[in-house]
Amino acid sequence: MAAIDCGTNSIRLLVADLPDPAAGPQAPLTDLSRRMEIVRLGQGVDRTGRLAPEAIERTRVALASFAADIDRLGAGRVRMCATSASRDAQNAAEFREMVQRTLGVAPEVVTGDEEARLSFTGAVRGLPADARPPYLVVDIGGGSTEFVVGTREGGVEAAISMDIGCVRMTERHLHGDPPGPDEVAAAQADIAAAVDRALEAVPGRSAATLVGLAGSVTTVVAIAQGLTAYEPERIHHARVSYDRVAEVTADLLAKSREQRLAIPVMHPGRADVIGAGALVLRVIMERSGLGTVVASEHDILDGIAWSLA
Repeated sequence: MAAIDCGTNSIRLLVADLPDPAAGPQAPLTDLSRRMEIVRLGQGVDRTGRLAPEAIERTRVALASFAADIDRLGAGRVRMCATSASRDAQNAAEFREMVQRTLGVAPEVVTGDEEARLSFTGAVRGLPADARPPYLVVDIGGGSTEFVVGTREGGVEAAISMDIGCVRMTERHLHGDPPGPDEVAAAQADIAAAVDRALEAVPGRSAATLVGLAGSVTTVVAIAQGLTAYEPERIHHARVSYDRVAEVTADLLAKSREQRLAIPVMHPGRADVIGAGALVLRVIMERSGLGTVVASEHDILDGIAWSLA
């Protein structure tokens, strides 16, 4: 099957085979293709309420390439989920028509609740045995961050989506290069207020393990580990302390975009928003009281694939 996750900042493809049912409930998918392109679909949405024509075109080009992969690998089932940017946009119909023409299937503009549940499913399957439940799974996207609490056996207990993604917070607050102290303080206050509401709603402070998903988290973890190249196998299920996350966040926010681009593990399309993404992670750790984050390379994309089982 083929799963596509179209977020505010990136669009990703997973083509995979399901495991043999006899392999047990924790058996992994067999990846045939896993790709990511930064398309910044949510460019300017927080300000204008509309998807920019050039952002829709960037997404179309990436989708056309994904469609070629899907055809080549012979995926029998395809599901595309579109998240925060296309939920918010006034011209979402234009985006849906483009996807139908390019991919041959309509995108599902999932609710924040469904987005959270898919992320949880993808993240907790295969977690190490010493990762104690209940889990607080946070998926830090471009336009929103999902907070989900649950267990492997019982599934999702509560979920909420908050509008504090890395693109949205950068566009709203972090305008300097690097951002000034007042800009960082304003972003931090905005994030903290949303995180507190989310942790009360889910409730996140009762969780034993924090699991962090998506590119902001995995990039921060890669930097914290001192990697000289992005190595998913070393990032997946790596644990990083709050103190180390705080150090990396402060360093990223003090650097210019050019300096962030020089970091070996930095994707060029993430360099201008990674400071905000790291800040969201740091504030979540502060407000939840969870002193360690477990990174996962498996997230909503894997959850979309499992939903086709």
